[in-house]
Amino acid sequence: VDADDVITKEEQIFLLLKAKAKCERHLKAKVPKVHGEFPVTPLYLCVSSTDGFCLPEWDGIVCWPEGVPGKVVAMPCPEYIYDFNHKGHAYRRCDLNGSWELVPGNNRTWANYSECAKFLTNETREREVFDRLYLIYTVGYSISLGSLTVAVLILGYFRRLHCTRNYIHMHLFVSFMLRAVSIFVKDAVLYSGSALEEMERISEEDLKSITEAPPADKSQFVGCKVAVTFFLYFLATNYYWILVEGLYLHSLIFMAFFSEKKYLWGFTLFGWGLPAVFVTAWASVRATLADTECWDLSAGNLKWIIQVPILAAIVVNFILFINIIRVLATKLRETNAGRCDSRQQYRKLLKSTLVLMPLFGVHYIVFMAMPYTDVSGILWQVQMHYEMLFNSFQGFFVAIIYCFCNGEVQAEIKKSWSRWTLALDFKRKARSGSTTYSYGPMVSHTSITNVATRGALALHLNTRLIPGTLNGHRNLPGYVKNGSISENSMPSSGPEQYNKDEEYLNGSGLYDGDKPTVLVEEERETVM
Repeated sequence: VDADDVITKEEQIFLLLKAKAKCERHLKAKVPKVHGEFPVTPLYLCVSSTDGFCLPEWDGIVCWPEGVPGKVVAMPCPEYIYDFNHKGHAYRRCDLNGSWELVPGNNRTWANYSECAKFLTNETREREVFDRLYLIYTVGYSISLGSLTVAVLILGYFRRLHCTRNYIHMHLFVSFMLRAVSIFVKDAVLYSGSALEEMERISEEDLKSITEAPPADKSQFVGCKVAVTFFLYFLATNYYWILVEGLYLHSLIFMAFFSEKKYLWGFTLFGWGLPAVFVTAWASVRATLADTECWDLSAGNLKWIIQVPILAAIVVNFILFINIIRVLATKLRETNAGRCDSRQQYRKLLKSTLVLMPLFGVHYIVFMAMPYTDVSGILWQVQMHYEMLFNSFQGFFVAIIYCFCNGEVQAEIKKSWSRWTLALDFKRKARSGSTTYSYGPMVSHTSITNVATRGALALHLNTRLIPGTLNGHRNLPGYVKNGSISENSMPSSGPEQYNKDEEYLNGSGLYDGDKPTVLVEEERETVM
């Protein structure tokens, strides 16, 4: 069982049944045959032995070995009980007559699980940790979901922002959004609250008795399996769209001839299609070989069907990140040689690195090779707080850097706001003004009354419309001069035309300056 899995009560039952079956096979192999047949009474139900030793048996939780008369037998707390203290031990006493000690007044064997069952008596500290982690990732994914939704609407609304670079950004934003939604849906389907609260309802006697219950109907877990499968798919697509962003930027910098529109379809298929392949393969294998209740529990080595492609995407993206930073550092030294001190160069490189880190998911590499150990250990808590914080807020950071701080986005929002306020001022002036305005095909004839008393308002309107003619017609949105063509109706040509795909990160608003003519120089300037 992976320590990072939070399992349901049904999954815990499955683990107990699996441990029970393993114990019975082990005990059956040790039973001596009588006339070629096994004894009718299962060995794990026997409590005495003819040779004076206490016989091995399954007590509902642990598979106990043979006991020496008059001695206490200690067994490590089983790891298949999720919230047991796995550093503790369970104890049983073998009587001098070769039978396991019984509970006084009850025909049941006695066992001391006090060291194991910490979650039954004192789980306050662990409860606080899980509640804090749940709060962190719930708030983080909620903020990310809201900010990414706004970012997608902005990039989709303004037509001038429609370019290959922003299309890839939108795909990345949507992948973050679907990841957050799938996590909320999975939590709602699996737990309907805190998983720890569900485990609190399991007592020591429950653990012993539930192994005798018949297996649950698998049809009731269909919704849970679907939720887990979609969660894994959207998780994988998020990692692969982060990789697509890295591949796109890397291609712009290192490829002299790069057809962005042609590669956009390939990137789209790569980001959404490839994860579907290995997630479908995992679901098929899981349904065939390990169809055990809900699929949120790790099924041994089957997890590598999904984890290996995701780890490969993280490693490749980290290599691309290092290579791009290397190129940026080289270009900084070559371009700014003799023009600025080394500290300024380092500051620019640091800014570029910080901008690229959330895009490339560099924080994934920190704990990638470190396995989970003890759920209650300090290292585990540090790792989980780190991952929950950065993973949940990564979408928010990406939306801030690549949308809200984007210079092109800010310019479009400002122009849209200016047009809107200008239209309001024009309508207000048209109702009380003193002249005739041509606003597109519409002509407004206003009264000449109250001109003197409203001079201040007219002056205010004229100052909003400069530079241009006295009445400001030339700057009104939609205004068409008689016998001429609107400036906005003709596309710019030659060197005045602005290719929005020429810059990748320049729109972030972090760096300003003239756009270079060479593509590699463009990308260097945009990042710096």
